[in-house]
Amino acid sequence: MGARKVVANNRRARRDFEIHEIYEAGLSLTGSEVKSIRRGRVSLDEAYARVEEAEVWIHGMHVAPYAPSSFYGHEPGRPRKLLLRRREIDRLLGLTARSGFTLVPLSLYFNTRGYAKLALAVAKGRSKVDKRRKLIEEEDERRAREAMKRHSRG
Repeated sequence: MGARKVVANNRRARRDFEIHEIYEAGLSLTGSEVKSIRRGRVSLDEAYARVEEAEVWIHGMHVAPYAPSSFYGHEPGRPRKLLLRRREIDRLLGLTARSGFTLVPLSLYFNTRGYAKLALAVAKGRSKVDKRRKLIEEEDERRAREAMKRHSRG
């Protein structure tokens, strides 16, 4: 994937879902959307993706309006088409057809060539118990790292 400039992360995705596979998808955007995304005015918090009629679409991704575009702006919450290869779309369709799997955006970034890309995960939702267990594990790991730091200093 190379060097990239991350614009937005979906921090809840890794906590709320168990990630199985990750795909990199391009996005079909208007000019005002690209300019707004470059300024970091985008949110993936409520976003999800769906395979519809052999195409993948992202819903719920909010891209704030770009003020200088005035009349030719964009609708902030409109569904946007994701650009993937046919075999990837077919695989995603097969995976999401199985019960419990969903498509969750992980991050939005610009690659070295300046194209906007979306890291898209095939994931399975976690139960409340699993979420709590994950939070406890992360807290334990953080405490262990801090203890190692303190021990190595002194």
